[in-house]
Amino acid sequence: MDRVKSSMQQVPNPIPKVLSRRTGGANSLEVEKENFERSQAVSINKAINTQEVAVKEKHARTCILGTHHEKGAHTFWAAVNRLPLSSNAVLCWKFCHVFHKLLRDGHPNVIKDSMRNKADLTDMSRMWGHLSEGYGKLCSIYLKLLITKMEFHIKNPRFPGNLQMSNRQLDEVGENDVNNFFQMTVEMFDYLECELNLFLAVFSSLDMSRSVSVTAAGQCRLAPLIQVILDSSHLYDYTVKLLFKLHSCLPAETLQGHRDRFQEQFKKLKSLFYRSSNLQYFKRLIQIPQLPENPPNFLRASALSEHISPVVVIPVESSSPESEHVVETEDLVDMDIPAQPAAVETRFDDLFGAATDPFNFNSQNGMRKDDKDRLIEQLTAEIQALKEELETFRLESGRLCQALRGRVSELEAELAEQSHLKQQALGESEFLRAELDDLRRVKEDTEKEQRSLTEIEKKAQANEQRYTKLKEKYTELVQSHADLLRKNAEVTRQMTVARAAQDEVDSVRREMQEKVKAAQDASEQQEKAQLEQLQALQAELHSSRTELEILKGSMLSSQQSSEELSTQLSALESEKAELVESVSKKEAELASIGEQLERVQNSLASERESGVKAAETLQNQLNEKESREQALEAQLEALRWGALQGALEEARRIIQDCLSTLDDPAHISCTSSADYLLSRCQAAVECVERLQAARDGFQADSTGVSELVQAVTQFAHLVGDTIIQGSATSHMVPVDQADVLSSSVKSCGTEALALLTQLQDRESLATADSSKLKEVLEGIKASAEKLRPRGLELQQGELGDLVESEMSAASQAVESAAARIEEMLNKSRAVDTGIKMEVNERILASCTDLMEAIKVLVLSSKDLQRDIVDGGRGAASMKEFYAKNSRWTEGLISASKAVGWGATVLVDAADMVVQGKGKFEELMVCSHEIAASTAQLVAASKVKADKGSSNLARLQQASRGVTQATAGVVASTKSGKSQIEETETMDFSSMTLTQIKRQEMDSQVLVLELETRLQRERERLGELRKKHYELAGVAEGWGEEEEGTG
Repeated sequence: MDRVKSSMQQVPNPIPKVLSRRTGGANSLEVEKENFERSQAVSINKAINTQEVAVKEKHARTCILGTHHEKGAHTFWAAVNRLPLSSNAVLCWKFCHVFHKLLRDGHPNVIKDSMRNKADLTDMSRMWGHLSEGYGKLCSIYLKLLITKMEFHIKNPRFPGNLQMSNRQLDEVGENDVNNFFQMTVEMFDYLECELNLFLAVFSSLDMSRSVSVTAAGQCRLAPLIQVILDSSHLYDYTVKLLFKLHSCLPAETLQGHRDRFQEQFKKLKSLFYRSSNLQYFKRLIQIPQLPENPPNFLRASALSEHISPVVVIPVESSSPESEHVVETEDLVDMDIPAQPAAVETRFDDLFGAATDPFNFNSQNGMRKDDKDRLIEQLTAEIQALKEELETFRLESGRLCQALRGRVSELEAELAEQSHLKQQALGESEFLRAELDDLRRVKEDTEKEQRSLTEIEKKAQANEQRYTKLKEKYTELVQSHADLLRKNAEVTRQMTVARAAQDEVDSVRREMQEKVKAAQDASEQQEKAQLEQLQALQAELHSSRTELEILKGSMLSSQQSSEELSTQLSALESEKAELVESVSKKEAELASIGEQLERVQNSLASERESGVKAAETLQNQLNEKESREQALEAQLEALRWGALQGALEEARRIIQDCLSTLDDPAHISCTSSADYLLSRCQAAVECVERLQAARDGFQADSTGVSELVQAVTQFAHLVGDTIIQGSATSHMVPVDQADVLSSSVKSCGTEALALLTQLQDRESLATADSSKLKEVLEGIKASAEKLRPRGLELQQGELGDLVESEMSAASQAVESAAARIEEMLNKSRAVDTGIKMEVNERILASCTDLMEAIKVLVLSSKDLQRDIVDGGRGAASMKEFYAKNSRWTEGLISASKAVGWGATVLVDAADMVVQGKGKFEELMVCSHEIAASTAQLVAASKVKADKGSSNLARLQQASRGVTQATAGVVASTKSGKSQIEETETMDFSSMTLTQIKRQEMDSQVLVLELETRLQRERERLGELRKKHYELAGVAEGWGEEEEGTG
């Protein structure tokens, strides 16, 4: 009681307010609840105190029973929330130990009730993590482990707190889904990693040069590791089984990371189990298993049967020192009472008198005083000897009890091992069943082969029937030929023709003989293959029998398993006999097929003479066939040339359509990358070479027109695609390079049309030259090579310089655009008047505001990038930082280029609108495009910035300013467009009813055409955006980045 009072005095406010005494008419349930809460609070405060000693098991057990009593942890958390866990590390450490026991052995609702305090536990872990040594660091790691344990059980509610599950329950958790097993394995790895971190942290905080496990402070740190050992053994066992299951479903390369992580954790866990088993503190509390010397080989499926689940054995808990002391005292008291037997009492009465006469000192014995003293001393010595003998007997009985407890622990371990061996035997039985299934599948394959032989026999019978029909036809031909011979007088010509026909029949006979011989060879090869398969099956059967005998010898202890194996063996032998029988039948069938083939060969030889007589009729039919073939060949030649002309004309239309697309205003919003243009040019050059080869082949053989048509079709599409992509790429480059690329693209279309024109004429088909077209395509390739992005080819220093130069170029482009807008405004004021001047001033003013907003945005982006680099994000200098984060740097470069290009295009569109040559829609599209470019720059700049950065706030404010300025440009453009269109009033006063009706119909037709065109243009815009994103991904290396992260 003194120790309880001292522990209660050390922790302030030991009993929370919820346990305060209730006044009033409390019924029996309230009294019982109040007593329960008070007892729980006392046990919690005794278990969790500031004394650096291990938590007593009886207090922790009382807390666990309390959670089962109230089916939750409300009382526990009500008492714990009053404890100063954040101010005393030892108090927090003992709280973690008790809480870990409750998560493992408490009621299942403890985990759900504790999730409400997850945020407080996370903050406490972060607070204790600031300490680098002592209990503070241990508390931080322990709290992370408990949070991980709670999250694991919330994600996987089928796992109990103590993690004890059978193999069937483990399979049910995964729901036979490989994705669930994969994710569960990753979560178990994280869970086990936290357990190992706490293990290592506790060992590193102890001085192993001294016997720390026998000190109270050392036991305080080592006590929670018992829970860690229990969790780790189950997690190791489950990860091994899950990895074997994953390797049976997924390729080994996919699970390489899992195997590496498992081997690392296996080495740590084996070392920690070995170190723990040598500590004196653990030897009397827990029996720690030893892991195998090498980790399991997951690439070999049979290694699962060699896996032994680690079993942690906790011996029966011995009594505490206080209880042992009490027992000793009671034993001594109990033994002292009957220490005087009846004989001693009789001798005492004889010496000193009976109890009825206490003052009778001179009894009938008459012994002297010295004899009495000597007898008293003798009796005292005997009593002392009896006490020592009783003490020895008590110690011996204690040792025997301890030995019996150890024997019970060993028997329990042996029982667990026997259970494991039983599981292993069951696994081997499953393996044997799998082998039996394989043998059955082999039998099914043999039956399939037998069915294929039956099909061959049926085909041979069908061939025999066809030969019979052919013989009948030959008989009819012989009779008709005899009639013709009687009527025909030209015997000499008939003999000549007959000899020629005889030669042909001989050739036919030789061909038939070769076919028969080939069929015989094929049947012999098939027979040999079947014999080899039979021998392989016999060898496999022999090996299977040997393995079964070995397994039978190893499992003599199980009579039922041996009977099943003998039954399987007899079944295999019967299957072998059946297979031998089927093979012999197949051999007999093959012999009969050979005899039938010989009979067919003899019949063919006998029919040779009848075939000679039918040769004349066949010759006449052949002449008629040749004449028809010549006529068909002429028609086919005309059709071939017509198909070629149609393909050439369609190719001309495709290329002309691509050239006309270049002048379409809507095409200005289409963009492409230099890399994609380069790939299209290379494909077009190869296609031109294939076209030339197909042209030469068509001249040599006119039947090869299909290859030429295919080459023309592919040529038209590839050259047209090169024209479109070249024009789209020119929209992304400076003006001088864009002009060169546009002229090259147009020259490419002109040369392609000229080449197609030459191919359309028969006379110029042979002289058609594609060298000029190749030169133009090579020029486009050279231009595309110059325009390719250099981000991946730059060195580390050049990448940093490039991002600075691109940001500066973007700023200069914005400033030059603002200057050009100012010049256009001055010119408009000098030339225009009235509404046009007002509209131009409004549009140019909004464009000026947009340029100023973009300028502020670029400057804010520079400041933010400077903060990111100066903040020490893992780089020593600006260039090294940009080189280390090359993918992010390339995004900045791309965004900067897009901003500069957008500003230039916006100014050009505004200039055209002010001059009256452009469209208001182009100006609105350009403003939207530059808004998107600035948004890309903002996203690329803020991706690595701190959320609380002031420059980031200024950048976001500047981005909102750009958005507002863009809206102003669009609004002013729409307002100016409507204001100008209002000046063009519609006057229908001079039109008749018929004219108005005609104009109305024309307007409806125009509306329908515009709606259809709008729909098509929207679809085209969607496809262009998809292609733009695809090309941008190729140019920026998005695919490579995804593969690298994958």
